[in-house]
Amino acid sequence: MPQCSWELGSIQIPCLVVPTGRKGSKRGQKATRIQSNPVTMAYALSYKPSWWTLFLHEVPHVNFQFELVDNTFAPQDWNYQQALLFLASLSGFCLVISLILILVYLIRFCCCRSEEEEETKGRRECCVTWSSVAAVIICCAGIGIGFYGNSEVNDGVYQVSYSLMDTNLTFTSVDILISNTTDLLNTAVRDHLTRLEEIFTKRTEFIVAVRNTRRQAESVVLLLSNLSLWRDVSLAPLDLVVQLTFVEDYRWLAYILLLLLDLVICLFILLGLAKQVKWLLIVMMMMGTLALLLSWGSLGLETAAAVSLSDLCVDPNLYLMNQTDLLYNLDPDVLEYYLTCDPMVRNPYQQKLTKSQRALSVIHSQLHGLEREAIPQFPAAQKNLIAVQEILNITEGNFHHLVALLNCRGLNKDYTDTVKGLCYDGTEGLLFLFLFSLLSSLCFTAIVCTLPRAWRQFQYRDSEYDDIDEDDPFNPQARRQTPRSAGRPHLPSFYSYSSSCGSQSSLRVSAPPISNAPVSQYM
Repeated sequence: MPQCSWELGSIQIPCLVVPTGRKGSKRGQKATRIQSNPVTMAYALSYKPSWWTLFLHEVPHVNFQFELVDNTFAPQDWNYQQALLFLASLSGFCLVISLILILVYLIRFCCCRSEEEEETKGRRECCVTWSSVAAVIICCAGIGIGFYGNSEVNDGVYQVSYSLMDTNLTFTSVDILISNTTDLLNTAVRDHLTRLEEIFTKRTEFIVAVRNTRRQAESVVLLLSNLSLWRDVSLAPLDLVVQLTFVEDYRWLAYILLLLLDLVICLFILLGLAKQVKWLLIVMMMMGTLALLLSWGSLGLETAAAVSLSDLCVDPNLYLMNQTDLLYNLDPDVLEYYLTCDPMVRNPYQQKLTKSQRALSVIHSQLHGLEREAIPQFPAAQKNLIAVQEILNITEGNFHHLVALLNCRGLNKDYTDTVKGLCYDGTEGLLFLFLFSLLSSLCFTAIVCTLPRAWRQFQYRDSEYDDIDEDDPFNPQARRQTPRSAGRPHLPSFYSYSSSCGSQSSLRVSAPPISNAPVSQYM
């Protein structure tokens, strides 16, 4: 992953560049724009579940014993897992029903063929053809819906990835600031303050001031070392981003291939109906059966995913608070502070930050007194005092930056963007994919049933043309050929004459007989 760095005093703090995805989320961009306005900050970071999330949350959750299960999101609970598997199995039940209907229809089509009346053949042929065409057109519309839903899910997942990357950047910056600040203070205590004690050996009051400065610096190091946000957590946000993007890339590619497969099948079915190619329709019928299986399977996965995601999105704070001790090993007060960002909730780091600020103020006043009183008497101490003051200035700058990073606004915004990307774009995209799978399943069921009758009509049409007698005077083609041959006189073939034995008299064309009819008859 590409990295960069920015400077704060003499400290290099790395920044992680978020990789660009296929398409950013519009809601995430809107929330980012609202953040710059402090008046609307509280309203921009609020999250409310959508109506489709509430609707999916109210779907009955039933386990394998047909008992109602609590719809609270609990993926580790076996009863809740059974409820999701039961919802996914409903599409399998529909697949079995559709296959039985197709099988019964084909058996009736092949074995129970009845005598059709001549006047109803054309009408049935037209009805069957247009039924296949209508099913293909509806399936193409569902494919368009599927492309949009796949893009929406991808937008939501990448919005979650961006927010988690920002969160990881905040945690990394906090850890680096704490580490660099403590290293600088330890260097000041170990080198410069020790040297000052050696210089001020003859003045007890100066040694007391230096040792007091040492104690305050050590207390700041101890307080800052206990401010790490994510040091003891087993699962880092960066690990979540890697796993999430890996799964999303394969999911996006799988749906693209499924959509393209359905689109190719629909186009070739239209081509086979237009060109009346029987073998092409047979191949597309087999491919349509495969697409039917894939559509019903994807429908089950989308149903379970949409319902489980809606259960999480109804109250994501509750789930995270319940799973804090089990999964993340975080302090509940810290997690509540960053999830809610409520002014009424006390900042868990406020006490430590206040003590650190007071200690830095004491160190600053002690150094100022030593500079005013000790340097005129001990000029050799000026170099060490200036070095300690520079370290103190850098430490104060790092401290103010650390206070800004530990504030709940930044992390709460990242969390809100994560929830919005998952619960708005993600859930909406799953609903569009659900609609695509449902439409394609129904359309391919109709297509597989109507294609055999369509190519049998091709056979009827070919047999009708094969039974026509060319010598039949009532044949339309024979009637079209008769006027052409009637206007031409019958001439003997050139090859009927002998080239060696013939004479000039035999090559003369006999004149037409002279008629005695009056001229008026010719006129």
